[in-house]
Amino acid sequence: MSVLAGLASAESMDDLVAGAKKEGALTIIAVPHDWCGYGVVVDKFKAKYPFLKLNELNPDGGSGDEIEAIKANKGNTGPQAPDVIDVGLSFGPSAKAEGLLMPYKVSTWASIPEHQKDADGYWYGDYYGVLAFEINADLVKKMPADWADLLLPEYKNQVALSGDPRTSNESIQSIFAAGLSSSGGKIDDAANAGLKYFADLYKKGNFVPVGGSAASIAQGTTPIVIRWDYLALADRDTLKGNPKIEIVVPKTGVVAGVYVQAISAYAPHPNAAKLWMEHLYSDESQLDWLRGYCHPIRFQDLVDHKKVPADVLAKLPPAENYEKALFPTLEQQGASKEIITKQWDSIVGANVQ
Repeated sequence: MSVLAGLASAESMDDLVAGAKKEGALTIIAVPHDWCGYGVVVDKFKAKYPFLKLNELNPDGGSGDEIEAIKANKGNTGPQAPDVIDVGLSFGPSAKAEGLLMPYKVSTWASIPEHQKDADGYWYGDYYGVLAFEINADLVKKMPADWADLLLPEYKNQVALSGDPRTSNESIQSIFAAGLSSSGGKIDDAANAGLKYFADLYKKGNFVPVGGSAASIAQGTTPIVIRWDYLALADRDTLKGNPKIEIVVPKTGVVAGVYVQAISAYAPHPNAAKLWMEHLYSDESQLDWLRGYCHPIRFQDLVDHKKVPADVLAKLPPAENYEKALFPTLEQQGASKEIITKQWDSIVGANVQ
């Protein structure tokens, strides 16, 4: 292991590269190439550091799966041990508290907003979006405008979450957003109200207990899927009108979610992991995430320095869709995650496959 492996900040990229060459590999986890423009980001990393073998674990895993993978592979130096993770905001502090993370501050650290990073460098925000309805408009003729609409009989057997609400941050936040709407904006009540909302949705036969994806939307298995806007926008591009995809940001209960990056405390390849972080937080990768419809964490810094191309800005949704967006605090996310993950089975009882 390089002498740099335990430092919070790298002093020399040359030294990091030299250390990574000795390690020879990097293992990432839960990085789907169609998520947030990650495919381009991964390909550029491979081209930049061809001496590293890139192991990609469980591309469709949720945040909980990533944390469990670190725990399960303590001391394992093989390709099944993740070096880095990309998890929902609430998973960062909890993983730090459990001693699962290694601190590291990227060279662009100062341009990451203070409230979106751990002061000691154990985790830091990477991108964000808002929860929206992705809809197969060939099958759904009347567009729902808000969460309450999804309870109507015309949406029977049509509504799905993107994953298991017991482990998926995206689904946990979806339930919180629904509850924020049905509780009239009361943040402290949102988790319980969200569980009640989904229990009602399931009882009415509108909720389909299948993890929704672009494929299930296109096939008609889940004509309406609740997911991050950037994923829905990317699906719209991928499907190219077959079927036609509509994306609705609900009128109420608009919740923004921040994902964070971190390095495993047990990373077999710590220098390669830091190179990955430097790559992700470069101007180039931040703009690639934006082209993938995610708002990168350094977005305002890039705008302030006039580094965002006009054609990229023009493809983003109207700014007014985001005006009501709530950015839940860590405490609010932690409290809602606790309620939703532990009470989903008893209150809703749907086993999302």
